[in-house]
Amino acid sequence: MGFSSLIRSGISKRLLSTNTRSSVIAFSWFVGDGSLNHVGGNYENNRNKMNKISKRSYHVSSSEYMRGVVFWEPGKPLTFEEFQIPRPKASELLIKTKACGVCHSDLHVIKGELPFASPCAIGHEITGEVVEHGPLTDQKIIARFPVGSHVIGAFIMPCGNCSYCSKGHDDLCEDFFAYNRAKGTLYDGETRLFLRNSGNPVYMYSMGGLAEYCVVPAHGLTTLPDSLPYTESAILGCAVFTAYGAMAHAAEVHPGDSIAIIGIGGVGSSCLQIARAFGASDIIAVDVQDDKLQKAKIFGATHTINSTKEDPIESIREITGGRGVDIAVEALGKPLTFSQCTQSVRDGGKAVMIGLSQAGAVGEIDINRLVRRKIQVIGSYGGRARQDLPKLVKLAESGIFNLTDAVSRKYKFEEASKAFQDLNQGKIVSRAVIEIA
Repeated sequence: MGFSSLIRSGISKRLLSTNTRSSVIAFSWFVGDGSLNHVGGNYENNRNKMNKISKRSYHVSSSEYMRGVVFWEPGKPLTFEEFQIPRPKASELLIKTKACGVCHSDLHVIKGELPFASPCAIGHEITGEVVEHGPLTDQKIIARFPVGSHVIGAFIMPCGNCSYCSKGHDDLCEDFFAYNRAKGTLYDGETRLFLRNSGNPVYMYSMGGLAEYCVVPAHGLTTLPDSLPYTESAILGCAVFTAYGAMAHAAEVHPGDSIAIIGIGGVGSSCLQIARAFGASDIIAVDVQDDKLQKAKIFGATHTINSTKEDPIESIREITGGRGVDIAVEALGKPLTFSQCTQSVRDGGKAVMIGLSQAGAVGEIDINRLVRRKIQVIGSYGGRARQDLPKLVKLAESGIFNLTDAVSRKYKFEEASKAFQDLNQGKIVSRAVIEIA
C-alpha cells in the first residue's frame, strides 16, 4: 500500500467514526430575502438541480469522507456536510486544512450580496499540509511541495497558462474568473467536491477551504516555513495578500508617500502594516469604531479619524496641509466610502478601491475634478500568487509584518457560525481565523 493510500486509510477510519448525518450550523442571526439574482435558485431547487448533474466525468470515491461547511442559499443556514475526500488532478495538490480565515467575501456570498454558484463550500484563506499530488503532476511541483510540506494557499489561484498569467499578472488570471468565480469550479470546468451520501457535486469558492481537506492548484500555493504557525499564517492568503496587491501593484507606494486607509478591518489593517513596511510617512486610519482605530496605531497608523465624529475628508486635508493624501485606499466597498476615498487624494493622487460591495452598487465621482486634476481611480482585487505570496512569507518570518497582533480572534471548526455572526456584527477587530485541525 502506497504512502498516500495509508494516509487515506487513516483518514477513513477516523472520519467513519463520526456521525454520518449532516449537521445544521445555528445561523439564525442571518436573514436573507432570497430576491437577488442568486446563481443556483432556491434551496430545494438547488438540491434537485444538483441531483441532475452528470457525475460520469468525475473521479468519485465512495469509501473516504471528510467534513466541510456548505452554503445553500441566502436565508438558509450553513450546514456541516460529509464529503468524499476530494481527488486532485494534474498540477493540483490535496491539502489537509489546518486553518481558514474569516473573510467578508465569504460573508457577502452568505448574505446573497455577491452572486455565486450554490450549493458551495466556502472559505478561501488557508494553511495546511500536502497529503497527495494529482496524477501526471510535474516533477518540479512534486519536488517543491513534497508530501508532508506545510503550505499557504492564495485565494486567487492562477492557472499559470493564460495570457495574463504568462505576463506575470496572476491577479487577472482568465481561468480563475471564468471558471472559479463564474462557475464555482476548477479550470477543467469541474468541482472536486462531492457529498458523501448522494455523490452530488458541490461548488467551490476558491478552494472551498472551510473543510478538513481541500484541493488547490499548485500555482496558488507557497511553502510555509516551520517558524511560522498554521493559524496566524492563514491570513497571508487573503487579507495580507489583498493588501500587498493594493500597495505594491495598484498604489505603488514609495517611501515618503502619504496614505489614508478607509476601513480598518482585516484587509485595511494589513494595508497599514504594508504601507509602513514600504516607508510611507503620514499613515491615516479611518473607521467608525474606536477599538479598531486604537489597534491601528499598533499596525503603523500615525493618525486616526473616527468618521462618525469628524469629517474624514476635511480631517485628511488638515493633516496633509490642505493637499490631500498621495494615496487613499477604500477597504469597505460602500458608495459613501468610495466617494470619501476619491475626495481625499491630492491632485494627481491615486484612489485605490479594494472593498467588495453588494452586486450592482455604484460609486459616484465628480467627473470635472477627475479630469482636470488627474485623479486616478484604480481597482485592485488581490496580489499575484507566484510573485507575492513568497514575499509575504518573508515579511512575516522577519517580523516586519506582525501576524500575532493581526489575528484578534480564533474559533474552533464547530464555531464557524459564531465566527461569521461576529463578523457580521462588527465584533472582530482585525482578522479572525478558524482552526480546523
